Amino acid sequence: MTGARRSKRTEALEQRPVNLDGFVEEWPEVGMVAMDSPYDPEPGVRVENGVIVEMDGKPRAEFDFLDQFIADHAIDAEVTEQAMAVPAVEIAHLLVDPRATRQDVLALTRGLTPAKLLEVVKTMNVVEMMMALQKMRARRTPANQAHATSARDNPVQVAADAAEASLRGFRELETTLGVVRYAPLVAIALQVGAQAGTPGVLTQCALEEATELELGMRGITAYAETISVYGTEPVFCDGDDTPWSKAFLASAYASRGIKMRFTSGTGSEVQMGNAEGKSMLYLEIRCILVTKGAGVQGLQNGSISCIGVPGAVPAGIRAVLAENLIASMVDLECASGNDQSFSHSDMRRVARLLPQLLPGTDFVCSGYSSTPNYDNMFAGSNVDAEDYDDWNVLQRDLQVDGGLRHVPEAEILAARNRAARALQGVFAQLDLPPITDKEVEAVTYAHGSKDLPLRDVLEDLKAAQSVMDRGVTGVDIVKALDGAGFTDMAESLLAVLRQRVSGDLLHTSAILTPELETLSAINDVNDYAGPGSGYRPTGARWEEMKRLRHVVSAQNPEQEVV
Repeated sequence: MTGARRSKRTEALEQRPVNLDGFVEEWPEVGMVAMDSPYDPEPGVRVENGVIVEMDGKPRAEFDFLDQFIADHAIDAEVTEQAMAVPAVEIAHLLVDPRATRQDVLALTRGLTPAKLLEVVKTMNVVEMMMALQKMRARRTPANQAHATSARDNPVQVAADAAEASLRGFRELETTLGVVRYAPLVAIALQVGAQAGTPGVLTQCALEEATELELGMRGITAYAETISVYGTEPVFCDGDDTPWSKAFLASAYASRGIKMRFTSGTGSEVQMGNAEGKSMLYLEIRCILVTKGAGVQGLQNGSISCIGVPGAVPAGIRAVLAENLIASMVDLECASGNDQSFSHSDMRRVARLLPQLLPGTDFVCSGYSSTPNYDNMFAGSNVDAEDYDDWNVLQRDLQVDGGLRHVPEAEILAARNRAARALQGVFAQLDLPPITDKEVEAVTYAHGSKDLPLRDVLEDLKAAQSVMDRGVTGVDIVKALDGAGFTDMAESLLAVLRQRVSGDLLHTSAILTPELETLSAINDVNDYAGPGSGYRPTGARWEEMKRLRHVVSAQNPEQEVV
C-alpha cells in the first residue's frame, strides 16, 4: 500500500546488482520458454527405402527446409530407427556413465532427431550435463578464445591487446569493427599482434560474409565462425539464406584450408520474432544438426549474442549448457559462449561461466574480452581484461584448466610494445599511414582506447581500401614483418599460413600449439573414462596455474614468489 513502511532488509536487497537484470515469465506461444514448450514435437522417425519419410511427427510432405536438410544430411538413416528406440533416460545414463565411451554415445546420437535429443537432455540436471560434457567434448585439452577490439577501431590497440591475450594463453583471437571499412587494417593488426605473444595463435575478423571470406582467402585471417544458422525457416530467410547456401559458403572456406565454425544459440529465433511456439532449445538443436549436416567442423553456441533472452526465463542457463552438450554429443567442436554481457551480478556472471569452465569445452569462451568492456565491439563479454586475475584464481582454486595463465607485468609490457613496433614496421613496409613512437609508447601501458592518442581516421580508411585494391595478402605481411626486422614473427605467421596448405586446421577442434603443431580431436582424443582418466592439469601446466599476482613464500610471508 502507498506509504507503507518497508523492511530495511528488502531495501538492501533491492539495491543488489542482480535486481537490475531483466526477468520475464514464460510465454510458450511465442517461444519465450527455455526448453520445455508444450508445442515442441514428440520424438519419432520412419524410414522407407533408406530415406527418412517422417520425423518428429511430421510427414516428409510437410517438411520445411530445415527438416529436409536435417533428415537428408544430419541423421544416419541406417541407424536412426534403432537409435530412436532407445529410451531417452537410457541415453542419458550412457552420457554420465564413465564405463560408456564417447564413441558408444556417438554411435547412438548420429541417429537421433531434434525432438529426441531434446528429450534426452530434459532428463538431466546441470551437474549431470557437466559430467557428460567432460566426456563428450571433442579435443582432450580445453582451450580459450578472446575478443580483441577497439571502440575507435584503433589497429595499434588491437595489435597490443592481441599480443597480451596471446601471451596469456588464448589460442584463437577474434575482432570486429565499429566502422566496417577499417577491417583490413584491424585484421592485419590482429594477425601481427597475435604472433608477438606466443606463436601459432589463429585469428579472425567477424564481418559480413563476403568481406570475411575475402580476407580469409587472402590469408589475412586463419579461421571464421560468424556464419549464423537459425532454427526456423522464416528467420533463416530473413538473412536471404538456406541451409544449402550456408553449406556452400562453408565449402568455400574449406576449399582454401580455412578453419570455420557456424554460429547459433538459444533465443535468436524468439528475439527475431519467429520462434513458431517452439522452445529455445528445440530450435537450437535444429541449428546444431544443420551444422552437422553441412559438414562443418564446429559450432559457436551458448546463446551467442542473445544470452539476455534465455537468461530472463526459468532454466535458461540450464538450456545454454544443454546446447553446448548437444553440440559435443554430435561430434562438433564447441566454442561454448560466455562471450556477451548479460548480468549486473558478479555472482551470476560466474554461475553462467562455471558449467563450461568446470568440465572444460573446446573453447571455454567464444569471446573472453581481452579489452575493458567499454572497448568490446561485440556488445561486451561476460568476462573482460579486468577479470584476468579472478579467472586465474578460479583455475588455481579448483585445479581446472580454462586455458589462461598469469604473466608478470614486465613480460606483458614487452609483448605489447613489440606488437606495436612490429605493426609500425609492417605499416611502413606496406606504405600505410604511419604509427608514431608516441602511439607505441601509449599502447604499451594503456588499459583501453581512452588512453590512446587519436589517429587520422580518414587516412586510415583510405589506406584500408588500398589494402583491398592492391591485393595485399598474408604473404605480403610475412614479407613486411621480415623487412621490418621481426623475422621470428614472420616465420611464425608463415607457419600458420602453411597450415592452410596441409589442411590440418580442418580437423575438428584444431588449434596450433606454441610449438606450431596442430592439436585436434584426431591427435588429442578426449579419453575421459571416469576418475583418474582424461585431461587433468598436471606437471608443468599445473605449476604454471599455481602462479598468481601475489603469492607469498610459505617460509617467508614477507616475500612474494615470482
